Amino acid sequence: MLDDFFIRALVAGIGIALVAGPLGCFVIWRRMAYFGDTMAHSALLGVALSLLFELNLMISVFIVASAVSLLLLFLQKRGALSTDALLGILSHSALSIGLVIVAFMTWVRIDLIGFLFGDILAVSRSDIDIIWGGGILVIFALVYLWRPLLAATVNPELAEAEGLKPERARLFFMLLMALVIAIAMKIVGILLITSLLIIPAATARRFAASPEIMAVFASLIGALAVTGGLFGSLHWDTPSGPSIVVAALMLFVLSLLPLGRRLGASHRF
Repeated sequence: MLDDFFIRALVAGIGIALVAGPLGCFVIWRRMAYFGDTMAHSALLGVALSLLFELNLMISVFIVASAVSLLLLFLQKRGALSTDALLGILSHSALSIGLVIVAFMTWVRIDLIGFLFGDILAVSRSDIDIIWGGGILVIFALVYLWRPLLAATVNPELAEAEGLKPERARLFFMLLMALVIAIAMKIVGILLITSLLIIPAATARRFAASPEIMAVFASLIGALAVTGGLFGSLHWDTPSGPSIVVAALMLFVLSLLPLGRRLGASHRF
């Protein structure tokens, strides 16, 4: 019989995977993997500020990640540097500032390893409520934004001409990313969040013939990776967060085999 803490970890991890799948698809389609890293790295700054000012951890991470997104949009409009250069500056700056603030707080004992790589086995019932409540909110928002986001991904100019307001959809997408990162940080950690967004979506891309099917497959593959990673962690006594990512990687590698290539030959996205 599985212990309660393991069941809670499964429920929480699957909740995150179901939400990360569709978001990860847009990350893949828009070639925004580095943006995901930037958002994840900014989470440590949010952690540091939450400890410094005694704020709620998830709210602090969400605020900082959202601020970084808005700053990126502002700097992109100024056109001073390329997007990848701006992402590099914001990513490493946010991570470094967070580490420096943590180093100054000598009166606080901080488990950096837990924040960096997650501690899904320590998830509580209240965490599960937040994960599934926030996840349902994100899914409803994605359903509402699906058409303008997809149109802007394919052709931003045409989406603008049709009145779909792609810039507004992009802003809301960034805020949804910030929310998911704030929720998922405890599951897989700051350094592994991007992997849970990208790898299941990249795997699903090999089998999907439409964007909607790819989003569903990405969620299911992510849930399978969480389940396999947690059982592998339990069996081999390995870190839970990295084990989930390794399980996702194994599924991606399997998708590259000849059978996977034949099944995914018709994908267009």
